[in-house]
Amino acid sequence: METNLCVAGFGGQGVMTLGKFLADATCNSTDKNVTFFPSYGAEQRGGTANCFVVISDEAIGAPVGDVMDDLIVMNGASLNRFLGSLKSGGRLFVNSSIVTDPITREDITVVRAPVTELALEMGNAKVLNVIMLGVYVGYTEVIAPEIVWDTIQHKLAKKASLLPLNRQAFEKGLELGRSQRA
Repeated sequence: METNLCVAGFGGQGVMTLGKFLADATCNSTDKNVTFFPSYGAEQRGGTANCFVVISDEAIGAPVGDVMDDLIVMNGASLNRFLGSLKSGGRLFVNSSIVTDPITREDITVVRAPVTELALEMGNAKVLNVIMLGVYVGYTEVIAPEIVWDTIQHKLAKKASLLPLNRQAFEKGLELGRSQRA
């Protein structure tokens, strides 16, 4: 089984961090093969940013597939740019706080999550990526949530004061993802 994921948004939305957390968690704690392929725009904040994560039981032939199984979009520009690469039957995860464009494809599953709004309610917009990671993991079950949390905890170990808020953000995302799967 192979899962091709594209995560896309503006620089500063934590797109790369989301992808890295997922790739690192899978690589370090499972027997699956993983690739992580980042792509940056001209600017760090405000420019485009996207990354591709491939998780597979078999050897991975290329770090980026032509067709995505899953797509996470954090802004409208990313929706417009990458929606065509999502396969029929694929899953689209949308930051519904920002992405307001209508999604006219009827051959995909759309999971809407107001992650920017939720992050602001939690008092820190920077956790929107961790909320969306929770939504993705909660909905897809592509990897066990405990493994992902252990990776987040390890990566943020030097910033221990950030752990409680990130834990809350991840749990909120998991809850939202699971509720939409049901």
